Amino acid sequence: MNENIKIRIMSLSLIVGFFVIWEVLCIMLGVSDLILPRPSEIAVTLWTRFPVLWPHILQTLYATLTGFSLGVIIGVSIGVLIGTSRVAYGVAYPLLVGFSSIPKVAVVPILVLWFGSGTTPAILTAMIICVFPIVVNISTGLATTEPDLEDVLKTLGASKREVLWNVGLPRTMPYFFASLKVAITLSFVGAVLSETVASNRGIGNVMMTASSNFQVSLVFAGLFILAIMGVALYAFFSFLEARVTGWATRGKDIAVT
Repeated sequence: MNENIKIRIMSLSLIVGFFVIWEVLCIMLGVSDLILPRPSEIAVTLWTRFPVLWPHILQTLYATLTGFSLGVIIGVSIGVLIGTSRVAYGVAYPLLVGFSSIPKVAVVPILVLWFGSGTTPAILTAMIICVFPIVVNISTGLATTEPDLEDVLKTLGASKREVLWNVGLPRTMPYFFASLKVAITLSFVGAVLSETVASNRGIGNVMMTASSNFQVSLVFAGLFILAIMGVALYAFFSFLEARVTGWATRGKDIAVT
């Protein structure tokens, strides 16, 4: 049997086993539904409440992908600037590190004060939280380009822009896709965080409302939805990575964060 198929079977078995053990332990220990609902109850909640949840799913997905797209544009731009200029690295990098160190939950109230409650704070939070991993990976990829290769191209008459376009950026692609897989999951965190604080729509708002009404199975249903969307987008970028950077594919993914 193919090794990849074996790995997928083992992964699927682990996931199924996890939920089976969860279900059995809840039954054997008599765990209350208000503390930890069984997977079967969560599945029933997802099935029965899905028509109501669907608009909120679309809202969270929209806020996440919009913020993520903006974050990619900004992160790549800053990463290229920092990765190709020592001056820019020395000047801007400490500011980026300091800004990234600020807990994003503290930024949400400021965004609400500026833009009001709704979709805009969720988009901006998703954007802000995913910029730093992209900047770090892009700048690292450009900074690790072989100096000898750059010298050869410059000797042949290539300009700095041509070196960047033909060597620097292609060599950075593995780092770039690694950062995308990290950033998309962080974008979900940012969007949902904002929705729990300053929105009347989205999965984050659903989970907060359900928690206040002690609908624990609905809270876990929201978590399952977020997990499924996160895994689906992670798999999508992994697929793109394999297509674009197949020459650099290794045994396992490593992201510089």
